[in-house]
Amino acid sequence: MSKNILIIDDEEDVREIAQLGLEMGAGWNVLIASSGAEGLNIAAQHQPDAILLDMMMPDMDGRTTLQHLKNNPKTQAIPVILVTAKAQQSERENFANLDVAAVFAKPFRPLLLAEQICIALGWS
Repeated sequence: MSKNILIIDDEEDVREIAQLGLEMGAGWNVLIASSGAEGLNIAAQHQPDAILLDMMMPDMDGRTTLQHLKNNPKTQAIPVILVTAKAQQSERENFANLDVAAVFAKPFRPLLLAEQICIALGWS
């Protein structure tokens, strides 16, 4: 079954690599946002099946974006996967108390991304 995935990341190359991996690897539809504010609007409008959210972005960071997603009744049930370059143990412990489905480290392998999302979210 085709999924709709929203990628919120300020880095164009990361968005493109993830989009290619998900579209070609799994045949999923990918929505793109280059900022937290844009991502919030797209999430509310399109109700994606999952959101890949970068932690480190200018203006509105991933943590703030996540809080807005969880506080909005339209988007609070959408599973969010954090994508971060800060994957050390100390940072991972900071993510443990956030309401997210998973934390993926950057750089990720684009051709394995869809499979990792399926495992993280329990999609068969």
